[in-house]
Amino acid sequence: MQKVMIVGGGVGGTTVLKLLSESEVFSIVCMADTNENAEGMLAAKERRIPTVTNWAMGLERDLDIIFDTTGDPSVYKKIKRDMGEQTILIPGSVALIMTKLFEEKNRLISKLENTSAKMDLILNTTSEGMVVIDHEGFIIMFNDSAERASDTKREDVIGRHIKDFIPSTGLLRVMQTNQKEVNQEITLSNGMELITTRIPLVNADKEIIGAFSVFRNKTEAVQLAEQITDLKEIQTMLQAIIQSSDEAISVVDDQGRGLLINPAYTRITGLTKTQVIGKPASIDIYEGESMHMKVLQTKKPVRGVNMRVGPKHKEVIVNVAPIIVDGSLKGSVGVIHDVSEIQALTHELNRARQIIRTLQAKYSFDDIIGASEEMKLPIEQAKLSARTPATVLLRGESGTGKELFAHAIHNASDRKFNKFVRVNCAAISESLLESELFGYDEGAFTGANRGGKVGFFEEANQGSIFLDEIGELPANIQAKLLRVLQEKEIVRVGGTKPIPINVRVIAATNINLEQAIANGSFREDLYFRLNRMPIFIAPLRKRKEDLRELAEHLINKINQEYGRSIEGITAAAIHKMQIYNWPGNVRELENILGRAIIFMKLNETIIDIHHIPDFIEEIPLKQEKLLMKPSVNVSGKPLSEIIDQYEAEIIQQAFHTHKGNKTLTAKALGISVRNLYYKMEKLKL
Repeated sequence: MQKVMIVGGGVGGTTVLKLLSESEVFSIVCMADTNENAEGMLAAKERRIPTVTNWAMGLERDLDIIFDTTGDPSVYKKIKRDMGEQTILIPGSVALIMTKLFEEKNRLISKLENTSAKMDLILNTTSEGMVVIDHEGFIIMFNDSAERASDTKREDVIGRHIKDFIPSTGLLRVMQTNQKEVNQEITLSNGMELITTRIPLVNADKEIIGAFSVFRNKTEAVQLAEQITDLKEIQTMLQAIIQSSDEAISVVDDQGRGLLINPAYTRITGLTKTQVIGKPASIDIYEGESMHMKVLQTKKPVRGVNMRVGPKHKEVIVNVAPIIVDGSLKGSVGVIHDVSEIQALTHELNRARQIIRTLQAKYSFDDIIGASEEMKLPIEQAKLSARTPATVLLRGESGTGKELFAHAIHNASDRKFNKFVRVNCAAISESLLESELFGYDEGAFTGANRGGKVGFFEEANQGSIFLDEIGELPANIQAKLLRVLQEKEIVRVGGTKPIPINVRVIAATNINLEQAIANGSFREDLYFRLNRMPIFIAPLRKRKEDLRELAEHLINKINQEYGRSIEGITAAAIHKMQIYNWPGNVRELENILGRAIIFMKLNETIIDIHHIPDFIEEIPLKQEKLLMKPSVNVSGKPLSEIIDQYEAEIIQQAFHTHKGNKTLTAKALGISVRNLYYKMEKLKL
């Protein structure tokens, strides 16, 4: 070991001291500096190295090397003059070079150690076992996975020849042939079976310097292969499902970059894979914000967001959900629905419902349009009647919406899930009406079907039957209907056995039943059975304040039927229609609006006054005069008829004064609204 003295306790001397202190070749026997508190002197004392304030005192020691780090030429000359012949004097400049060389060496050693540590970490954390041999066949590396797979400790195999550990090893053969061997089966000395891949080690000069083997327990390898096969099958299946789906699907990663789209996505947006994959999630948006990015930020799904996408500016509805695996956000998946397709499907659904509901009620109270006082009362009465099984009699002029009320009553009752059978009593011939209503037994008459036929009442059992134009029933049918209402049973034509039924009867008429009773054309006892819950539906002329709402509703209906896109109607057109009396009621209003829409130009979207036919302005002059003052003709008439005529004129005048408002009219006449309705029905106003 070389004995060394360092002269100079400055930065240079301190650096040399630290470097030589870590060396096993040099022994520092003395540190010299005139300043006892110099940095190098203090560092030497910490290391228990002798120190002197005069370098000459250090020459007394048997020195091999002296480092002069003072940088003073005179000191260097004096030391050189007085030192021994066998002693080597190294000046400060050379000491500096040595210092840098030592630092570079330590840096390289540290780098090599870090690299080696990283390599060991990688090799020991991999799931595959690994063993490395040198060119003579001795084991030089054995990682942690190799220990687990072979059930052997590292210290028991390092330094041993590979043949001692694996007698059937092929690593020696790999070194000889310089050929890689993949997925080979081997058996260890302890009987454990492994699957191994052997690879020769070659240096930069293409010389064989060893070989290494990567292996896994055979059982684990088989299980892993099965899992990979299963995963590939699942992946293939999922891809097939996504690609064949009619729903447009897009998937992005956690950074919002496109990962996957399917053909349906391309069809709706017009964007191809090359335009989307790897691009930002906002690449497909024309109008709106990226729901993918919103979901990635909030980690919460969003549903039913309207936006426009792609170069076609397609209007769509978007649902997006985050993809979370083991608690970590991996991306998001979006499903895009074409609004036009949804609208088409909705239209088809509505058409299907109309077909399916042939024997069902199609309308509800939401379909009854009108907020006037004249409509509020019958709607409230109808809702009340829907909660009871009582027979309902709907009264009103033709076209006022009696069938609409019948549908709504059925749908609001507890029978809404059962059949709703509609019968127009005036549309069926008298000879067939009885058999259609009550059915018939086999052989009841010539041409009767074998086995008989179920009538409308049996068909509507547990549900409701709507008898429109009830006032047109012939006398014999009236008697049979009365029995149905009283006894809750029917007898088929040609039959004798009564059949019990449970049917809710909703009847409607536009004639004056009281007058029909007086004329003897309608049974009074049947009238009292039917009239248990009478509902008077006002004609359109008596609720003109509902005209605008009715017109807008009918315009939407006609738009769907005719494929038009009329947006509304002007106030001038409404005013023109309000001066007409509408004898055909709502049915006539629909006819007028439909005709106007048919003759409108394709670029017109609003119904204006010139679209409304001029004939609806014609109000009979006689009616105008009647509204001005009562004028009663008493010649040759009974007193009761004269009084009714005078009362009618008084009510009409009051209506004119209060602009058709029934509530104010009833108040001015000193009667209730219900009494006013009764008088209007009685006097045919």
